Amino acid sequence: MKVKTKIKIKKIHNNAKLPEYAHPGDAGLDIYSVEEAVIDPGSSKLIHTGIVIELPEGTEAQVRPRSGLALKHQLTVLNSPGTIDEGYRGEVGVILINHGKTAFLVEEGMKIAQMVIQPVLRVEVEEVAEMSDSSRGQGGFGSTGV
Repeated sequence: MKVKTKIKIKKIHNNAKLPEYAHPGDAGLDIYSVEEAVIDPGSSKLIHTGIVIELPEGTEAQVRPRSGLALKHQLTVLNSPGTIDEGYRGEVGVILINHGKTAFLVEEGMKIAQMVIQPVLRVEVEEVAEMSDSSRGQGGFGSTGV
C-alpha cells in the first residue's frame, strides 16, 4: 500500500540539493553534502546538507548510511540511525565516521547518507511493580546461539 505525503524542504545554502529517491520503490531519499571535508581514519565530522525540513505530523526522519560508502570506504553514519524529530527546524547535518585506514574526502554535492521518513508511535509510560512472563524471559545477547 503506497501512502503519499509531502515533506517541506527549504534550501539555506546556494549549492544545496533537494533530497531525492534514486529509483522507484527506494525507501531512502539521498541527501547531499554542501561542503568539502576530509575525514581522517578513526575520526568523525559533522557534514552540512544546506537544507531544513518540515516533517509531516506523527513522523520522524531517520538518517542512515549509504551501503556503497560503508563497503568501499568504511564510512558510515556515527549515530545510525540519526533521528530528526518532527519539530526540528535546524539544518540537517550528518555525522560521518571513517572506520577505514585512509582519509576520506567528502566532496560538495556528494551523496553522503539516506533519509527514511517513518511514522512514530507515541506511547504512554506506565510504571509497574512486575512484568508479565514471556517464553523468552530475560534471554538476550546471544542466548539463542550463533
